[in-house]
Amino acid sequence: MTVHPTIQPRPGILDIAPYVGGASTIEGANRSIKLSANENPHGPSEKAIEAYRAMSGELGLYPEDHTPLFDAIARVHGLDAKRIVLGNGSDELIAMLCKAYAGEGDEVLFSAHGFLMYRLSALGASATPVTVPEQDLCLDVDAMIGALNARTRLVFVANPNNPTGTMVGRAELERLADALPPQALLVIDSAYAEYLRPEEDDGALELAASRENVVTTRTFSKIYGLGALRIGWMHGPEHVCAVMHRVRGPFNVTRPALVAGLAAMADQAYVDHCRVTNEVWRDWLTKELNSVEGLSVTPSKGNFLLVHAGDRVAAFDAHLKSRGLIARLVGGYGLPEHIRISIGDETACRLVAEAARAFPAA
Repeated sequence: MTVHPTIQPRPGILDIAPYVGGASTIEGANRSIKLSANENPHGPSEKAIEAYRAMSGELGLYPEDHTPLFDAIARVHGLDAKRIVLGNGSDELIAMLCKAYAGEGDEVLFSAHGFLMYRLSALGASATPVTVPEQDLCLDVDAMIGALNARTRLVFVANPNNPTGTMVGRAELERLADALPPQALLVIDSAYAEYLRPEEDDGALELAASRENVVTTRTFSKIYGLGALRIGWMHGPEHVCAVMHRVRGPFNVTRPALVAGLAAMADQAYVDHCRVTNEVWRDWLTKELNSVEGLSVTPSKGNFLLVHAGDRVAAFDAHLKSRGLIARLVGGYGLPEHIRISIGDETACRLVAEAARAFPAA
């Protein structure tokens, strides 16, 4: 990279290693199945697809008011529509929170194997990213509380976490919120919340509704299958929402995204179908992979599995690719002996299991 001697970006920007998404092709392969980005293998609801197609003649128009989608989200989740903010994916909301609440001299906390965008967004705001050790690949609330100080401005918790698939319950989130210094916000990243059974709910939405120092983010990119349209949403206290509306762009969510998101939110039967299907094949594939010598799976609450393959992880990745299966190495998350595999459809899951059983023993 060329660095100009006098025209310099703010501190932290040059420390950013650009985010690289999951690979989607294999060089020389005639066929490949992408299991590297935690996408819904079934795609979006047909209702969302129909809504997207129906508005194709309106591409010359700017996006309209976000209120209809606010109202739809509020109806489904029992929320106050005035306390919802939309983003160009939840990634934008994470970056906006850092931009609004953190800067030079401030600290942004997250767990050791947390989502990479927390670090990148903190650096982009010239804040200091602080990684906190985990316990058995899971958020360690005591360690997080121990890392809090007068410089802490934001604490990010992905629940369930990507790429580990682990999560903590409501009591632990409440304990962390109770311990925050007065200037800090707890951000619960709930990108995979729709994959949880109702009884597994961590209460993030209720915490964001009842506390002044908690917000939660969600996305349409995972279970709703609308990753290409980039829609995320945040729920939180009025004072945070007011700030977010000041820092977001005036047309940060596109017209096709708003229309498709509205239709997708109205089709909760499809969401339930995707959740149940994911659970069936996630649990099946977990058992299959755990039965293979040299492989072990971290129990997951998301739509992916974190597989430990030790010093043979690169060989296992190459073996999967040789069969047209694209998973994701997660050394960038501090997990050099692991690989993350998204839960595909039945065909994909059976192919992964077959490939694992054919992986030569050490």
